[in-house]
Amino acid sequence: MEKFGKSQPAGRREDLRFLTGKGQYVDDIAPAGALHAIFLRSMVAHGEITALDLSAAREMPGVHLVLDAAGLEALGVELGMKGARLKNADGTMGAGPERPVLARDRVRHVGEAVAVIVAETVAQAKDAAEAIVLDIDEAPAILAMTPGSNAIHPEAPCNLAYDWEAGNAATTDAAFAAAAHHVSLEVIHNRIIVNAMEPRGAWADWADGRLHFCVNGQGVWNQKGELARMLNLPREAVRVTNPDVGGGFGMKAMTYPEYVVIAAASRALVRPVRWISERTEGMLTDNAGRDLVAQAELAFDADLKITGYRVNLVSNLGAYNSQFAQPIQSELFSKVLTGVYDIQAAHMRAVGVYTNTTPVDAYRGAGRPEAILTLERVVDEAARVLRADPFDLRSRSFIKSFPYKTVVGELIDVGDFDRVLARAKVEGDVAGFAARQAEARVRGKLRGLGLATYIECILGDATETARLTLDADGGATLYVGTQSNGQGHETVYARMVSEQTGIDLDKVRIIQGDSDAIATGGGTGGSRSVTVQGTATRATVQTVLAAFRDFLSDEWQVAGVEFDGLAFGAPGTNLRLTLAEAAEIARNRGRTDLLDTSRKTTLDGRSFPNGAHIAEVEIDPQTGALTLDRYTVVDDFGTLIAPELAVGQVHGGVAQGFGQAVTEVGVYDAQGQLLTASFMDYAMPRADDLPMFHFATEPVPSIMNPLGMKGCGEAGTVGALGAVSNAVRDALAQAGVDRVDMPFTPLRIWTLLEEAGYDAH
Repeated sequence: MEKFGKSQPAGRREDLRFLTGKGQYVDDIAPAGALHAIFLRSMVAHGEITALDLSAAREMPGVHLVLDAAGLEALGVELGMKGARLKNADGTMGAGPERPVLARDRVRHVGEAVAVIVAETVAQAKDAAEAIVLDIDEAPAILAMTPGSNAIHPEAPCNLAYDWEAGNAATTDAAFAAAAHHVSLEVIHNRIIVNAMEPRGAWADWADGRLHFCVNGQGVWNQKGELARMLNLPREAVRVTNPDVGGGFGMKAMTYPEYVVIAAASRALVRPVRWISERTEGMLTDNAGRDLVAQAELAFDADLKITGYRVNLVSNLGAYNSQFAQPIQSELFSKVLTGVYDIQAAHMRAVGVYTNTTPVDAYRGAGRPEAILTLERVVDEAARVLRADPFDLRSRSFIKSFPYKTVVGELIDVGDFDRVLARAKVEGDVAGFAARQAEARVRGKLRGLGLATYIECILGDATETARLTLDADGGATLYVGTQSNGQGHETVYARMVSEQTGIDLDKVRIIQGDSDAIATGGGTGGSRSVTVQGTATRATVQTVLAAFRDFLSDEWQVAGVEFDGLAFGAPGTNLRLTLAEAAEIARNRGRTDLLDTSRKTTLDGRSFPNGAHIAEVEIDPQTGALTLDRYTVVDDFGTLIAPELAVGQVHGGVAQGFGQAVTEVGVYDAQGQLLTASFMDYAMPRADDLPMFHFATEPVPSIMNPLGMKGCGEAGTVGALGAVSNAVRDALAQAGVDRVDMPFTPLRIWTLLEEAGYDAH
């Protein structure tokens, strides 16, 4: 991959079909004649189901099937979904309450599915839903993020899901006792509704004793295993496919109740059944993100080096456990607990609490944005309290020597955080900030600068398989175990194969998202895709080339056959064949073993993307309106495989971080009703909210994979939250405001200024 490894530009080949409306999304490709499923959902947050009469709905025109939990069980469906459990600090196992795919006996959040109606049309299914008699004896909604006496689940009498810890409490306490300075800060992480461009959807088709389940997910193997388990089917009887997917961000990685139900309905009716979420339906039922409160404390010595870090988290899990093997606000938070700093005395305690709200699970970054925001907010607060330069204060505590083992056992292979920060200071024109701030003051505006340094780690399965076939038309097909949700995987993988084999780019085909075509895979999430899949692809290509070198040595009866990136040749001869030409000879010789090659690889360890973000905001104190005026990113992603796509990932990540920091928040009232259940009430960031981003790199290639990559998919969000928050804190400090909490809406900023007594005139 000589040319490709040197970061040649890569135009996205997917874009033509996406931009011309030729994408093939799940609702575009449902089988002809598929029936439509609609779910009857709870209108209250908490209560006991006292009546559920489906009889009238079953008699409605066009209706083929109406099921509740009991009906599903009668079809042999396992109702309980799997959720992640965590071991408590005392060694006991945390709570693991059942999450039924259709509520039985009780409902636990608004929008929880109670029954399904399958009909010829959506309208007929909705009419039938209106005919269902559902009575719920409403109970008080539990919304407090503290363990309490009113139980949502009998398995968790105080609504406590887990009480977990990491690090060393005794060492940390000793560090604080000996410290010259202490600084503490509470950081509130607002709830986010993911709102992928394409809502969740799926269709199921049962035929000839086998299930084909098509879903807009982030991989096919999780759903394959869960559907087989819950429908009591052998795994080989389930095929799962992912077509084009319009955004995932972690939210689409899971198995949801609707998937099991429509699969069971298709099997019962021996007809294809389809379902696509409406936007408000998705806001009520898609896994939410974030929603936690962190109390963070830093200890410093007399030279202002960090000597200890302590953080206590209380996380809102919603009504049920997440599906991640590592709960988001505990183990994943701990992966980057101490950030880019050399802190060996650190401790975190994480408490998870059930509430009558939609479950919370992975959202872009999954634990790492929460950890870095918490740390970078308190570091910035320390700079203010200790009257230190925020750049210098960070540098004093940076990790300087690598490899570095963190207090929680993560091994950071390489890095140069000082170089990254120095570059960011120059690229962000920090030296010119004072003049820009003074000019804004003349115009009656408050201008603030915010810095955040970050590190994250790629997550997910470290093992991946690639399969490469050499096709009769002279092209090649690569089968991958990841799933694009719009990131440009087809472009990246095709270019990798083309650059390494000499096969024309237009003749390289990428197959993804089909459990029949691809035996195993880790799916997409945790910034793993190109790093892990790219490593497997490289290994597979090397295996192919080695096999053909041996084959041609025998064919040509010469030694020393080599491949120069375009063709095979032998020293001292004019013999020369492209891989496609060599494959045709192998095909004619009956050597089909050379035409279909798979390799499974496992990374040696995680890689750790890192960087520095600098945001400048301007606030109009008369209205509270915030403008993000300048934004600078300097990242270390190691080897950049496709620079243009990496920049796009950073832009999208920063936009999502800005959205959480400034415009987005999921709000429930005292009865557990979601008040932000439409785009009239939930404010997504728009293009005119954002400036042109300035992006630069200071790469230090990773030594944990042969590509030297570090991953880039979540980095923008990980850094943006702290940078924007610290910029707002800096701007409002000029007006006497001493605490800020996301989201920084105009009303919230205006209220803070009013409470501080700031005269905007």
